[in-house]
Amino acid sequence: MVSRKLFVWALILAVAVALGVVYRPDRAIRVATSAVADGVCAKTFVSGLDPEAVFAETMDRPGIRRLRPGMRYRLDRAATTVDVSVIGLLGSRAAFHDGFGCVLLHGSKDPYLLRSDVEALRVPRNPPLLPEIAGRGMVEPSAPALKAALDHAFEEPAEPPFRRTKAVVVVRDGGVIAERYSAGVGIDTQLPGFSMTKSVVNALLGILAQQGVLTPSMPAPVPEWRAASDPRHEIEVEHLMRMTTGLALDETNSGFDPSNLMYLYDDMAGFAAKAPLIAPPATRWAYSSATTQILARIIRDAVGGPERTLAFAWRELFNPLGMRNVTLEFDASGTLQGSANMLASARDWARFGLLYLNDGEIGGRRILQDDWVDFSASATLDTDYGAGFWTNRSEHRNAKGRVRLGIPRDAFFASGNLGQRVVIIPSQHLVVVRLGDAVDPTGDISGLGRLVKEVIAATQP
Repeated sequence: MVSRKLFVWALILAVAVALGVVYRPDRAIRVATSAVADGVCAKTFVSGLDPEAVFAETMDRPGIRRLRPGMRYRLDRAATTVDVSVIGLLGSRAAFHDGFGCVLLHGSKDPYLLRSDVEALRVPRNPPLLPEIAGRGMVEPSAPALKAALDHAFEEPAEPPFRRTKAVVVVRDGGVIAERYSAGVGIDTQLPGFSMTKSVVNALLGILAQQGVLTPSMPAPVPEWRAASDPRHEIEVEHLMRMTTGLALDETNSGFDPSNLMYLYDDMAGFAAKAPLIAPPATRWAYSSATTQILARIIRDAVGGPERTLAFAWRELFNPLGMRNVTLEFDASGTLQGSANMLASARDWARFGLLYLNDGEIGGRRILQDDWVDFSASATLDTDYGAGFWTNRSEHRNAKGRVRLGIPRDAFFASGNLGQRVVIIPSQHLVVVRLGDAVDPTGDISGLGRLVKEVIAATQP
């Protein structure tokens, strides 16, 4: 085993020398072990799923499956930690803390741990503004066509890539009309939204805009960019939201790009904020989780720190919407992991979608600034990305492709890795939630299109 490890180290170093410092394979592998450790930790201790099944499904993801022969994990239920390594090398550890999900540990330094009473925050001072969307029991579809739509959403192909749908919830006119869950998943099971968390960051920013704390057009309050001589001081909040900052933060999912590498640092936003400018703001779009992480730090600073960030989210967003089964994860510096790490039940993801279906107003109270929803759903430059949401309100080929699949032109949606989606369709008064572990590159967009198309057909008068 020792000689095998030495061989692996020698190979890694040789490749690193050949590729240069920027493309260090050891860092890319550690990104992979970090992602697996965090995923197994969250789905085991927060979602309550079987870790062996979670690990097996995680090993089937693109980019990670090539490490499958040598990757191992060790779960310690007493310490609530998960360790992952490749042939015993380049290990990563994630630790669970009740109420706060999992945090990645880097070296011997202890992470910032919030001291909030999450259970107290879950108890609202006032009744939710959003009426209850369903009773305690699972809502079975009443129409055969709607049942068939759910059957199709959960069926698997004979060969990979598998879809692994975990939950579907359909809400029309404010109430659940159909839902279904896979084995081991229930109404209250919290599932990761991955990049759907970016849409939650959009909501928190919209609330701050409604309260007059910030505006999208203001210069981004990032201390690293404050100097007048720094060209980055021209970056606005909206540029971060629309991923048009011009910063060298492009996300390629290679394991080498900044959005991946930030997971190796305690202060993820601090790492991202060091990126240089490579294009004038608002002239170039590139998908980037790192820009959303900078927004998460802006929210933290605007409300007064980590504990107040959590309290703000519950007081101003989750409790008014009646969301109960939610976990926000923070990085080791105490900043919300706004780029990817919120878990919630499928019903709570649907409640979140209803805020946008109702144009940011719930129970007669405006939660989001007027016109915020249209702003969020409007396309950026020549893309099909809005501001924290993907959108069909675009001439981009992807948007047109989704319309051909059956997702209406006015639809926009929160989207996360492996096919997590909250689809908002104002013209149909519909919110459709799909959660799962689809490993094809599109996140099973064809399956989502079929689901939405069949749901619309089944709900026509």
